[in-house]
Order: sequence, then C-alpha cells, then structure tokens
Amino acid sequence: MSFLNPQSKEINCKIVYVGPPFSGKSTNLRSICSSVSRGQNGSLVTLTEKEDRTLFFDFLPLSLGKIKGFNIRLHLYTVPGQTQFDASRKIILKGVDGVVFVADSQVDRLENNLESWRNLRQLLAEGDSDFKTVPMVVQLNKRDLDPIVPVPEMTRALDGRQAPHLESIATKGKGVMETLQVVARQVLRGLKKS
Repeated sequence: MSFLNPQSKEINCKIVYVGPPFSGKSTNLRSICSSVSRGQNGSLVTLTEKEDRTLFFDFLPLSLGKIKGFNIRLHLYTVPGQTQFDASRKIILKGVDGVVFVADSQVDRLENNLESWRNLRQLLAEGDSDFKTVPMVVQLNKRDLDPIVPVPEMTRALDGRQAPHLESIATKGKGVMETLQVVARQVLRGLKKS
C-alpha cells in the first residue's frame, strides 16, 4: 500500500521484483540504477552472500518527479529466489503496490519459474494482497540464451491473471526500463483511483 506523507508532499510506492534464483532480479535493479540520472535515484543497497546471491533483498529508491504537487518515489526491492527465504520474501511483499515477476527463459528453468509463480500467489495471499488485482508485469528474461522456451509457451505457463508480458535481456539493459515503466504506470493508475 502506498505511503502518503501530506507534510512532505510525498507518495512512496513499493515495487517488488520476484522470481526464481538467478533469473535476473538484482541485475534489473543494477541496470535501472545505471540508466537513470543521479538526481532521480538514491544508492542501490544490496545484501548478498559469497556467491553473489541475494541474501535478504536489494533496494533502490527512485524519484519520478511531481504529480499534482506530490513527489512520487518508487521503492524498488528484490527478494531472494531461494525458497528457504520465504519468511523474508513474505515480509518484503507485505504492502506491495506492484510486482515484476522475472522469469528465466531457459528451457531447463521452466519448472523453477512455475514453482516461484505458485509461491508468489501464496505469499501475496498470506500478506493480504490479491494476486489477481495487484499491478504486475511478467518479464521474460534471458531471451539471448539458448535453448529458451518460446514466448507463447511461457505466457501460457505463467498465466492466471492476464498481466503484461515483456521480453528482456537484463544483462544488456534490454527491456528493463520498459518493464519498470509498465508496472509504474499500473501503480500510478491505482493511486489515481484511491
């Protein structure tokens, strides 16, 4: 749920990048951080372990400018992909305004995507968020690798709510900002309604 501070005229929205291990969640935030101007973003905070896997979360604050006199800030988070970190994923997803599901397009990773997709549905329900209505984008990442699952097959497998699907290569920044723009627009539309 967005946080509105009338004194500072600021609205903070929380967008969480979710997906299986090594799907490219942290790579998305690093790409965003390097793509936006210094005045638009704060520092990227990353808590990783030895193998450069996200241990708890990544965090990147991002300013969108003003809308109707309010400064709009996005707080971008990632969650660890490993299922043993369900407790931290649940905490980070609490009060989420938008979700980017980062799917790994490699053929041998399809089952990991499906497991993470089911887990997302469960964690959102436990956190009192509605899987069918929370603003969401499904990012089909690693489209430059081989062999990959064809887009129609991936969209069928990761269906259930008609969320937009975008292709990406996060390591090259391709599709990263487009994904963020689509989910941010959905979040901002939700703000206007409330």
